[in-house]
Amino acid sequence: MEQVKFTQMKDGDVEDYAFLTKHEIDYAKGTADRLLKALVDLDESLSGYQLTRLGHSVQSASRAWRDGADVDWVVSTLLHDIGDIYAPYNHDEYAAAVLRPFVREQCAWTVEVHGDFQKLYYADKVGGNPNARDKYEGHQYFDDCATFCERWDQTSFDPSYDDLPLSFFQPMVREVFDRQPYDPAVMQPGVRVALVDDAIAAERATANAE
Repeated sequence: MEQVKFTQMKDGDVEDYAFLTKHEIDYAKGTADRLLKALVDLDESLSGYQLTRLGHSVQSASRAWRDGADVDWVVSTLLHDIGDIYAPYNHDEYAAAVLRPFVREQCAWTVEVHGDFQKLYYADKVGGNPNARDKYEGHQYFDDCATFCERWDQTSFDPSYDDLPLSFFQPMVREVFDRQPYDPAVMQPGVRVALVDDAIAAERATANAE
């Protein structure tokens, strides 16, 4: 069987949908590689900054890794602007939708709303509301998103920063997207993991220096 028999979904039978399910599972296995390719495409997205969007993404993830962040944080940070090409007006929601089945709820929520939190740094210069994040006041992950933006996002437009290469992060992206989607053990609703772990950061700095 190379194709389904139906031309309308309502006419499909068990054989058709078993065939499609296998194809969909096989296709999903390539998600990490497609995302890594999409990151490279960010080099050709929004211009005007001193870094491309790819450079910004890699620099943000480099800062997260050097802060001792776990793999969920690092991969979420790497991909937080992945929607810039296809969803420029809601890129944060787009990125969160990609990440949500595979990372901790804390990380997906942070990515989903980081656009509003980022307005703290620039909105008053463009006639916007720099306090847009205030509508999330009291949310369990509010401080996490504030830290994400302050330490990793708004800082990462520096062409002199020593970025780690995209290839460094490829195994982490594959690790995350090889997970069972929507696994409660991964998503961990309500769980908060610190963005910064000084002990791990020190270990990574030492290892990197050797």
